[in-house]
Amino acid sequence: MSGSMAMELSDANLQTLTEYLKKTLDPDPAIRRPAEKFLESVEGNQNYPLLLLTLLEKSQDNVIKVCASVTFKNYIKRNWRIVEDEPNKICEADRVAIKANIVHLMLSSPEQIQKQLSDAISIIGREDFPQKWPDLLTEMVNRFQSGDFHVINGVLRTAHSLFKRYRHEFKSNELWTEIKLVLDAFALPLTNLFKATIELCSTHANDASALRILFSSLILISKLFYSLNFQDLPEFFEDNMETWMNNFHTLLTLDNKLLQTDDEEEAGLLELLKSQICDNAALYAQKYDEEFQRYLPRFVTAIWNLLVTTGQEVKYDLLVSNAIQFLASVCERPHYKNLFEDQNTLTSICEKVIVPNMEFRAADEEAFEDNSEEYIRRDLEGSDIDTRRRAACDLVRGLCKFFEGPVTGIFSGYVNSMLQEYAKNPSVNWKHKDAAIYLVTSLASKAQTQKHGITQANELVNLTEFFVSHILPDLKSANVNEFPVLKADGIKYIMIFRNQVPKEHLLVSIPLLINHLQAESIVVHTYAAHALERLFTMRGPNNATLFTAAEIAPFVEILLTNLFKALTLPGSSENEYIMKAIMRSFSLLQEAIIPYIPTLITQLTQKLLAVSKNPSKPHFNHYMFEAICLSIRITCKANPAAVVNFEEALFLVFTEILQNDVQEFIPYVFQVMSLLLETHKNDIPSSYMALFPHLLQPVLWERTGNIPALVRLLQAFLERGSNTIASAAADKIPGLLGVFQKLIASKANDHQGFYLLNSIIEHMPPESVDQYRKQIFILLFQRLQSSRTTKFLKSFLVFINLYCIKYGALALQEIFDGIQPKMFGMVLEKIIIPEIQKVSGYVEKKICAVGITKLLTECPPMMDTEYTKLWTPLLQSLIGLFELPEDDTIPDEEHFIDIEDTPGYQTAFSQLAFAGKKEHDPVGQMVNNPKVHLAQSLHKLSTACPGRVPSMVSTSLNAEALQYLQGYLQEASVTLL
Repeated sequence: MSGSMAMELSDANLQTLTEYLKKTLDPDPAIRRPAEKFLESVEGNQNYPLLLLTLLEKSQDNVIKVCASVTFKNYIKRNWRIVEDEPNKICEADRVAIKANIVHLMLSSPEQIQKQLSDAISIIGREDFPQKWPDLLTEMVNRFQSGDFHVINGVLRTAHSLFKRYRHEFKSNELWTEIKLVLDAFALPLTNLFKATIELCSTHANDASALRILFSSLILISKLFYSLNFQDLPEFFEDNMETWMNNFHTLLTLDNKLLQTDDEEEAGLLELLKSQICDNAALYAQKYDEEFQRYLPRFVTAIWNLLVTTGQEVKYDLLVSNAIQFLASVCERPHYKNLFEDQNTLTSICEKVIVPNMEFRAADEEAFEDNSEEYIRRDLEGSDIDTRRRAACDLVRGLCKFFEGPVTGIFSGYVNSMLQEYAKNPSVNWKHKDAAIYLVTSLASKAQTQKHGITQANELVNLTEFFVSHILPDLKSANVNEFPVLKADGIKYIMIFRNQVPKEHLLVSIPLLINHLQAESIVVHTYAAHALERLFTMRGPNNATLFTAAEIAPFVEILLTNLFKALTLPGSSENEYIMKAIMRSFSLLQEAIIPYIPTLITQLTQKLLAVSKNPSKPHFNHYMFEAICLSIRITCKANPAAVVNFEEALFLVFTEILQNDVQEFIPYVFQVMSLLLETHKNDIPSSYMALFPHLLQPVLWERTGNIPALVRLLQAFLERGSNTIASAAADKIPGLLGVFQKLIASKANDHQGFYLLNSIIEHMPPESVDQYRKQIFILLFQRLQSSRTTKFLKSFLVFINLYCIKYGALALQEIFDGIQPKMFGMVLEKIIIPEIQKVSGYVEKKICAVGITKLLTECPPMMDTEYTKLWTPLLQSLIGLFELPEDDTIPDEEHFIDIEDTPGYQTAFSQLAFAGKKEHDPVGQMVNNPKVHLAQSLHKLSTACPGRVPSMVSTSLNAEALQYLQGYLQEASVTLL
């Protein structure tokens, strides 16, 4: 079972696969990892996916069935999409067999497996439907007739995962054609199914188990309604609006005792269905308000009644938040303003809907304490889409659009009375203060986002005054662990209003925030780290950071100590907010951290070693590597010799990461190594040379995420140690060129191939590459013939000009004409002259200008062979490169070559900002001003052959170009003889 061949569909192979799947469930990484690696190694073999499907259908062991279905879905997710220039991982026979069997399999599997296969179908559908899978829809619609709701729900679930992308796609003709095709096949059967299912609900009104299945169908049907109506109002649904809206309205007001659940947490079917209907109504109210107008008032009434009668339990959260979102989307449309104008209506909305849903409930308190990660994600990152609080805030903002005055008036009263309640008995009434702070932030942040620097009078409170009287006291109290929710509120207040509260107040809060890094509550110390990070990134006048290193200097030691200590608190060992704050503190404080670096780098290295065993937090890992880079940069800027200490500290861990093939970390390791190597001034230490051969191994280059980091590391080797490579590792030069050859063949990575080639040409001793030069050019020409893209052309132009600068113009002409007679002329005429305008980037343009100047003035055949007729056009194109706007047109057929948008198929490359490379100018020493350089070179040429240059210029250069040229000659104070 290995190698790239067919695996038989035999019992032996099914048995082997079963064993390995079992091991992938083992909690011990020593057993789990090798099993995952084995499965990865055989997944390219023919029949592998069919073996998985056989297992999930026929295995006697339910755990193996589920495991096979998850493995199959992930396999499809990784490999189904065919990416240009990458090997196609699934053979055609397997693709056909999968598509022929998967719908039937999915429909006959138990629900847990049905969900996985349904996801797999939608991934395949995303690539193959409709063109390469034309019978998918008919196969699905035909199953509606079966009358078996297990099957029908399978079809609906799959249709939902297939069509839900219509909610996020940009409009395009292609998308519209696909939706039209789906509507033609699907809209009528879906509507009939909807009506039939509703009738069945009344037939089976007393049968709880039948109702559960039917309501699951209604939920899926309502979700499909949303997807199919999202892009535009389809004619079919407009004609059948009566059917859909009347039934939706009935379902909203329906209450069936049999469907009510005792569970306080989990939403029941009734709640889920009503939530989706609220979404559907909001979609129509926002997008199709004219067509929907006559239904709107009864929906507003139904949804209002729903809100006033629904309890505070968690299971109603989604329903309540969608219902409130519906009101929010309606109240800010001018069409519907009249429904809300009455002061009593506004008062009762505030009193009955907004205030109750802003309260901090027992469930919120539980999440705050026990599920802090989820709480932070909802509260800080705005993924609190379905929380009641968030919806209530949106409704406040919606109402403020037309009724700011009255709404502000109503709420000011509430805020004051809540704060008074709190003051009476803080330890019992702290939740009142929490709600008051929440109201203040929700009302004022509307002002802040839309109008920047709104006048104080219009806000609910004076923000600075509120900060001083109600926020600071909580943060100043000696005990960082009492009232954690209020502490978190206070810290969040600083974050939200950091642009409104004056700087001197923010400075006062910095030591308080540093103090709260020691709080036991995960939410509190996380918020403290996040607030510090946000404050340290604020910009003041002239774009410098608002806080200077000098202002933070008094707190350096305690800041760094508390940040690193916070990483040892329970639940925060990989807290990305803390690590980001560490990175930001380094960046702000610069040389102030140098005395602490020896201890800090030890702590960072230990952390790196620990997380490399099982990397699970990508953001945390990214900031950790950024912090390592900053330590190196800051220290070595002051003392370059210190680089050795970093190498001692880091290389052991790096070696372990490379040996264990920790894929997520390898691109980072290469970037840090590049930074270290670039710090060495003269030669390459032997520790690096030992690694050099390993960097050329093909397996490393197969992962696209490694490529940019590896190329940069090889460039660092070439810049620092080309002589060592030429003398001690000359046998590795073919391997280096092999890498170049692989990269140049890929449209996605050809520019990386040129980075490498340019470094070879610029730094390697000429004699070490002599024997390979012709082959390099032949490879480039083959690629130009097979697929010429704008990106490739631009890189090619820069390369040939760099070559010309490095080896001389004559050498360039000779190598071209050595491949094929008169080829030099063809390159000038067909590539350089017409395309040079496409080159972009300051250094790139400069290289081309200096290279072309050499061709014009240091290449004898340009003056006295049949190439002479190209001399003036070449000069003209060079003046164009200086003076004309860049040609950034891209041919139509190339617009889709963006390979960067393939999410989740491989570890993508993540650029470390603080490992950044300085832009390198290979002609910087030689030429400062390329226009003056051209004038001087032309002058020199004209002294060698008096009379010829002026006549060539005056007879065939166009007038505008001639005028520019005279300007360059004047600037250089030279004339043409």
